Amino acid sequence: MTHPARDALAARLRAAGSVFAEDEADLLLEAGAGEPVRLRTLVQRRLGGEPLEYVLGWAAFDGHRIRVTPGVFVPRARTTVVVEQAARRLHRYDRVVDLCCGAGAISVGLLGRVGALDLVAADIDPDAVDVAAENIGDRGIVVAGDLFAPLPDRFRGVVDVIAVNAPYVPTASIATMPVEARDHEHRVALDGGQDGLDLHRRIAAGAGEWLRPGGAVVIEVSEAQSEMSAAAFAAAGFSAVVEHDADVDGTCVVATLPA
Repeated sequence: MTHPARDALAARLRAAGSVFAEDEADLLLEAGAGEPVRLRTLVQRRLGGEPLEYVLGWAAFDGHRIRVTPGVFVPRARTTVVVEQAARRLHRYDRVVDLCCGAGAISVGLLGRVGALDLVAADIDPDAVDVAAENIGDRGIVVAGDLFAPLPDRFRGVVDVIAVNAPYVPTASIATMPVEARDHEHRVALDGGQDGLDLHRRIAAGAGEWLRPGGAVVIEVSEAQSEMSAAAFAAAGFSAVVEHDADVDGTCVVATLPA
């Protein structure tokens, strides 16, 4: 494609409200692979309001391309704070649970940073489980079910890190989310209950059964909710601190089980 064609595509995307029209144009042209019919289909999907990641079939995360399919939660850059904090606490072959794994982005990030791990990823959304299995491949096990329920019994009491990006949007706030999230991602990946922390409290109540002494939960949360989340883990017997990464505007609670 010529530069004028790229510029024309960027102009169409900009008129449709894209903030990063030039970057999106480049990615769509790459995905179109020189096939005009394919490119036209991709552009029409994007101009119709479908999230770019679903149109492309992948999302950029921590230096990786994570495959995503429509409805599955799209990894955000802010979640790299979880990867960073979890990776600091891990060595090769440690036992890790990626809870509420979505497309498996945290797992892929940790495998990339730490190396081989004894890893289990879990999610309640069967579509997410399918995509996570594709992203993780033979480097870990992906299971379907509610929080800790599907984890293998051999992980009980020996997990080094539970890395989590559980839904934390208050139910009433979902209506105010960007349209690309609220209209396209499965609600189960967004809705955290009345105050957004229903799952945080459930994880705080159940994680101690799975962690080794000195093991940690690293769980994403909004900055505004972070102290409430930390308090929930402290009430469950953890030592909890809030970590924030200004570069990605990401916040997490690191809750450590007493040794």
